[in-house]
Amino acid sequence: MNGVERIAAAFRRAEEEDRTALVVFLAAGDPDFRATVELARAAVEAGADVLELGIPFSDPLADGPVIQAAYTRALAGGSTTAGALACAAEIAGGTDAPVVLMVAVNCVLALGFEGFCAAAAGAGVSGLLVPDLPVDDAAELREAAGRTGLGTVFLVGPDSGPARVAAAASASTGFAYVMRRRGITGAGSGGVDLERRIEDARAAGRASVAVGFGISTPAEAAELAGVADGVIVGSALVEAANRARDAARDPGEGGREAARVVAEAVRGLAAALETRGAGR
Repeated sequence: MNGVERIAAAFRRAEEEDRTALVVFLAAGDPDFRATVELARAAVEAGADVLELGIPFSDPLADGPVIQAAYTRALAGGSTTAGALACAAEIAGGTDAPVVLMVAVNCVLALGFEGFCAAAAGAGVSGLLVPDLPVDDAAELREAAGRTGLGTVFLVGPDSGPARVAAAASASTGFAYVMRRRGITGAGSGGVDLERRIEDARAAGRASVAVGFGISTPAEAAELAGVADGVIVGSALVEAANRARDAARDPGEGGREAARVVAEAVRGLAAALETRGAGR
C-alpha cells in the first residue's frame, strides 16, 4: 500500500470497529530520537491509529507553548530534518500505524517538493501536513505527493468560509484537519460551529475528517466520538511525557516513565472513542 492507502485503511479499520480514530502527535527528537521512537511504539500499542510526527522548526506556526518548548528541546539536542526522517522510518518500520509528518514549508523547500516527498515516501511516511503552505499555493506539493503516494493533509480553519473549507477538504488525500477552535494548539477557547464545519468538509472531499486543537482529555475526545472520523491529541501528551522525564531520578527511568504515562493517557483517549455514537 502507498501512503494514501495506509491512512485510509487506518480510518476504515476504526470505523469498522465502531470507533473514532485516534491521531497522536509527537515532536521528533524531543528530547532525542530514541525517546520519540519509544513514545510512538507505546502510543500505538495503547491504541493510537495514526501518528503525527512534528519536525522541529525554530518558528513553528500555530503551535502553543508546549509544542514550542518540545521543538526547542529537540533542536538543542541536535534534531534535524534528516534525523526526523530517519526517526520516522524507524517508527514506520516498527509499528502498524501510518506516520504523517507535520513540517514547515522551509524544511520542505530545502530539499524541494519532489526531493522532500521522495525522501519521506522512502522513509515509509504516509502523509504530509505543511501548515504554513496555503492550499492555493500547494500545487507543486500536491503533485509531488501524488507521484510518491503520500497523502496530503490541509487545515480547515475556524473562520474559513465555504469556499476555503471546500478547497482544503478537496485537496486533502490523507485526511482533512478541522481546527476545533481559534487560537494555538493546547490552550484557550473560542469555539466554532464544529459539526457544520465537519459536514461541510465531508461533503467537499473524499478523505476522512479529523478534529484537533485543544483536545486533551477523554471527556473532550468523547464529545467528538461519532461526530468526526478522527480526533487529534498532541500538546497534552507531549507535556505529560516531559513532566514524567523531569520527575525521574535518572534518564533511563525518565524514558520508561514517559512511555508509561503516554500509554496510559492514550488508552484513556482511545476508550473514550470506542463508540461512534450518533455520528454517521
